[in-house]
Amino acid sequence: MIIENFKGLDRPLINTISDNLKKEFGQKTIKLSIDAGFTCPNRDGNKGVGGCIFCSESGSGDMASSGDNIAEVIDKQIEILSEKWPNAKYIAYFQSHTNTYAPVSILRKKYYEALSDPRISGLAIATRPDCIGDDVIDLLSELNKRTFLWVELGLQTIHPPSSEFINRCYDLDVYEEAAQKLHHSGIKFVTHLILGLPGESREDMVESVRYVCQSGVWGIKLHLLNITKNSRLAATHSDYMPFDSVDDYVQFVCDLLEIIPSDIVIHRMTADAPRKTLISPPWSYKKRSILNGIYHELSRRGSFQGCKSN
Repeated sequence: MIIENFKGLDRPLINTISDNLKKEFGQKTIKLSIDAGFTCPNRDGNKGVGGCIFCSESGSGDMASSGDNIAEVIDKQIEILSEKWPNAKYIAYFQSHTNTYAPVSILRKKYYEALSDPRISGLAIATRPDCIGDDVIDLLSELNKRTFLWVELGLQTIHPPSSEFINRCYDLDVYEEAAQKLHHSGIKFVTHLILGLPGESREDMVESVRYVCQSGVWGIKLHLLNITKNSRLAATHSDYMPFDSVDDYVQFVCDLLEIIPSDIVIHRMTADAPRKTLISPPWSYKKRSILNGIYHELSRRGSFQGCKSN
């Protein structure tokens, strides 16, 4: 069981997306992972081919349901999740590949098809910073006035050598521009960071976290680097271990949480690649154990998110 509060302390250990959505909608609210049929400029030759080296064949949407008909995809996801959460509300999460990489007319059709389902309470849209043009901002602003919305940006790292290594195919100033556009438009955005990239020190990862916290971000996703089958990283680093053990990872995540301001929403603290596709680290699939470990360690330290952010 996950510990959510200190004994005798009236504040949460971590400002989680789960708690935020419950406050927003008054009940448990979960994301429906959707593969809407998009591709990526780092796969189709526009920016690169093969994608980022850590990305799976599904475009990092291993849990997503796919199909041309968004309504059918939503039905499929709700059927999968309703047994565990029979009375939940739902966010349509456009997850796989780059979900603003298409003409705005196509984006509008897909997004509004999701919103036409009365069971959908909001949208989450995962994309790349280099796919946030002014026309996309206009559409997102339109959606933001109609529904609960956030946009996810895959940054992963602020360090150029790591960016080149993972084949990200855009520079940091591209992220800065996209972040500014979203922030100035009042659109909530979440930034993804990968912990454990080859060649990065603990200090490098801390620098990435500190940078993102100053970019106007609403939320952060901390991903433990997973090496999965059929990814480009699997061909070159199949035996790579980004952290020595579960405890090593837990300790470091707690260090990061302490410096992340308490008003930033934590959307993820590990990774959840399916066990059948996971190569390394072999313990990464134990998501519940990792999360429990983080809460227990914060409690043991007598600390909480943001306690060292000033």
